[in-house]
Amino acid sequence: MASGVPETDVFKAADAVLARGERPTVERVRLELGRGSPARVGQLLEQWWERLAQRLKGHALLPNLPGEVAQAFSDTWRLALAQAAIVAHAALAEEQNALFAEQTSLTQERKLWEIALTEAQTNMAESAAKLAQADAQLRERQVLVDQLEAQRTDLLQQRDRLQEQLGRQQVEMDDLRAKHNAAQEHIRAVEDRAHQQVDQARQEIKSLQQRLEREQRDHHKLVTQLSMQQDDLRNAVRAAEQVAAHQTGRVTALEATLTQWRNQAPPSKRQSRKGVPEGKGKPRNRAKKIPP
Repeated sequence: MASGVPETDVFKAADAVLARGERPTVERVRLELGRGSPARVGQLLEQWWERLAQRLKGHALLPNLPGEVAQAFSDTWRLALAQAAIVAHAALAEEQNALFAEQTSLTQERKLWEIALTEAQTNMAESAAKLAQADAQLRERQVLVDQLEAQRTDLLQQRDRLQEQLGRQQVEMDDLRAKHNAAQEHIRAVEDRAHQQVDQARQEIKSLQQRLEREQRDHHKLVTQLSMQQDDLRNAVRAAEQVAAHQTGRVTALEATLTQWRNQAPPSKRQSRKGVPEGKGKPRNRAKKIPP
């Protein structure tokens, strides 16, 4: 609430409270006003009480009345003044007590505010230190932000270059993909031809294997026949060797016999044979047939 409430408003509020038949107090006047601090209202309420006494004295100046009536009215007025003075003193004491309580409350509140102010000053000093630190950190972060902004610009440029490279690589990738597809088609065609050739080769190999098996069987038969013939030839050779050895023995024996016979012939015959021409002196004996 505002503490600078006008005194006329306080006086009007006190008159309204008194008109309702209630004793004007600080709380009642504040309630009537709806604003004002207790100290301000209490100070102005004291002035209202002083002015109330003056207003009551002004009403005591009455016109000339009969003696008894004037005396009775004067007695009544004095009683009213005395009662008003008692009420005023009681109200003043109450107001003083209220003011003392308000001052005590204000003193305590002032101490609390001083403590709060001290804490606030301490907090302010700490806040100032923190603010200076935060300012330093802010400058450091601003430098970091500038560095990051430079890095961001560099990264954006790198991103643009990479996007260009990516575009070129995408074109190259499409070209390679087309070549790859063509190569795959060629590979499939080659594989198909290779499969056909493999099948044909398998058939030829199968035919060759069958032919080889037949030739191997024929070869085996031929080897068997040749082996049998070789055995027969070996037997024949052994038999011929035996016959030849037998004939050689007989020839050797005959040659030895002939040599012995020649050595035992008469010398006259040898000499007579020297004078005879060769071919004429030889007898025409037929060689004996040597039996096998």
